[in-house]
Amino acid sequence: MTDTPSDNLDFRKPTAEVGYLLNQLVAASPPLDPNSIYCNLLQCSHFADTAVAVFDGEQLVGFVSGYVEPNKPDTLFVWQVVIAEAARGKGLAKRMLKHLLGREACAEVRYIETTITPDNEASWALFRSLARDLDTELNSEVFFERNTHFGGEHDDEHLLVIGPFQTSRH
Repeated sequence: MTDTPSDNLDFRKPTAEVGYLLNQLVAASPPLDPNSIYCNLLQCSHFADTAVAVFDGEQLVGFVSGYVEPNKPDTLFVWQVVIAEAARGKGLAKRMLKHLLGREACAEVRYIETTITPDNEASWALFRSLARDLDTELNSEVFFERNTHFGGEHDDEHLLVIGPFQTSRH
């Protein structure tokens, strides 16, 4: 399921040593919501099976964090996608998502869920394109509301649901 263009990018399962690098990459990528370094350490250790870190040499250029939802073992929730500015526009985000779908931890996954603000055009385009590639539907609805859930300090977050789909593993 992973595309293999001719580049030297290294797709890895993250380790705790990547946590600080992830924190710095997110900080350099507004308008992404930053997490604490501790949270990034947990993403890179506790959730390593459903995360991917992409390196170009020694530089972290991409990261996807997610998890298989505890009450939905067929659903991968994508928490955050971040791409270094120099690596944007090359399809890396979609390659990382497809890489994750090929992992043993995602063997039963038939749906992807994520949340996106209405104005995040890059993420909407990414997940629409992924749904097309997976030959499946993309549905959305408001999940967390600006006033109800964020005290008016953050835009609505729409829940996107992609699926059902089959991976090349099946």
